[in-house]
Amino acid sequence: MPKKLTIRHLERCVGCLCCVMACARERFNTLSIDQSAIRVKAAGQTAYYAVVVCRGCKDPVCLRACPTNALRKRKGGGVILDPSKCDACGSCEKACMIGAIRLDQKQGIPIVCIHCGKCVPFCPHGILEMEEVEG
Repeated sequence: MPKKLTIRHLERCVGCLCCVMACARERFNTLSIDQSAIRVKAAGQTAYYAVVVCRGCKDPVCLRACPTNALRKRKGGGVILDPSKCDACGSCEKACMIGAIRLDQKQGIPIVCIHCGKCVPFCPHGILEMEEVEG
């Protein structure tokens, strides 16, 4: 059964960015908050944080917005990028309702969470989990 990344216990988030750095290091071989499929932001003027990451939509709007078919459906929800087809137009970034896709500032192609789960063990507060979903 496929799995997807899920946010649990968001109230525990302290904004440490361990998940962000783990994603950047494990997927993109760098330590940069700009090269991660996860973002952690302060939520308004409160002491709380929001974790912005692909929610694994069953019917992804970003996929329909892509004019070059560079995105394909991922089993279990979300999308997978074929960088060879991407023209860096930014349509997927604009279409994502939660802002989980952003263009890589170096290459211009979208950074999309692939729900690999490599970030999960690095969260010291158990906020991220991999959840089994129907394919």
